[in-house]
Amino acid sequence: MTSPFSLGNLDGTPAGAALSLLAPATASAVVALGWEDRLGVVAIDPALADTAALTEASGLPDAVMANCVVVAGARNGVEKVAACVVLADSRADINTPVRKRLDVRKASFLAMEEAVSRTGMEYGGITPVGLPAEWALYVDSRVVEQPLVVMGSGVRASKIIAPGALLAELPGAEVVEGLGRLIAADPA
Repeated sequence: MTSPFSLGNLDGTPAGAALSLLAPATASAVVALGWEDRLGVVAIDPALADTAALTEASGLPDAVMANCVVVAGARNGVEKVAACVVLADSRADINTPVRKRLDVRKASFLAMEEAVSRTGMEYGGITPVGLPAEWALYVDSRVVEQPLVVMGSGVRASKIIAPGALLAELPGAEVVEGLGRLIAADPA
């Protein structure tokens, strides 16, 4: 019998039974939200943490891989930070929807070292579950429409498998139509 958190060759265990596979902030958020049985966790080889490697190894399409990127901008000397969740077949459009929502002149992706330091999560494992509460959280509407998505767990040695709609239930989450621009359709 397969788990309700199975996708391709990834067979997740309910998070409550595998909290040790999650980053501390992620595990704390899962418990605080009461999501121990609402999402799954699967151990992976840390070498497969990057989306392209996991997609190739699992045979899953980019359209079920949810990536979380961290963006920042400032206005009048006040920094504003947002996490954006888009499918791997898309690129986060930070120039229009994110910049306008943050009300900043320019939004930029945080450098890898900065994102890792500020999230307390490992690169290749950054997840929207357990991010600082003061950050904005934008989730592309295509992510929410997916029955299941694979996303970071806060560490490189595991992934979370969850219903896409669950991300819309994260505290402060805003579902944004057009946040992710399909890479094939993106001239950049």
